[in-house]
Amino acid sequence: MTDTRKLTFYHSPNTRSTGVAILLEELGAPHETHVVNMKAGDQRKPAYLAINPMGKVPAVRHGDALVTEQGALFVYLPDLFPAAGLAPALTDPLRGPWLRWIAFYGSSFEPAIIDRAMKREPASASMSPYGDYDTMIGTLAGQLRAGPYILGQKFTAADILWGTALKWTMGFKVVPELPEFVAYVGRVCSRPAFAKVAASDAALAAEHEKAAQAG
Repeated sequence: MTDTRKLTFYHSPNTRSTGVAILLEELGAPHETHVVNMKAGDQRKPAYLAINPMGKVPAVRHGDALVTEQGALFVYLPDLFPAAGLAPALTDPLRGPWLRWIAFYGSSFEPAIIDRAMKREPASASMSPYGDYDTMIGTLAGQLRAGPYILGQKFTAADILWGTALKWTMGFKVVPELPEFVAYVGRVCSRPAFAKVAASDAALAAEHEKAAQAG
């Protein structure tokens, strides 16, 4: 039976929601985009705080269900549109590894790069969610070395998450430009959906900047 519930995507350009915009494009998922102008402070206004009290994007409303957090959306949306083949089925042996690498992004990669970007010393190994930065980077590099994708031969939603993350963080020099990272980003981010969303984000960002200057 076709799920006819309306899907609304809350997005701001050049933020963590960009990856979800690419995911929706890759899935061919019908949706309405609600743009959050962060330069105007929309994310802190009551209308958006009613959607996500954290004042963050991305967020997706699907009927009465509200889903926030990148990791949740990179599981929820591919499962919602299984015909696109971007998530291993529950009985697929790759399902567990797929979930592992989506969770690894939020539980280990993000905390590590934030500490690195802020030049903060990590917590002790027993308290740090990622252990130490070098081990985290080495673990990811080791997985990508086998390539071409994070699960080997199969491109999945996890590659959209990691492709956008590595492109962004290497650009800001908080992740080293290791050969396996550079090659992986080149493969993943050359897909048409990435270029389409990049063009859309650039136009939105220009509109927001113009509005901020006019205000």
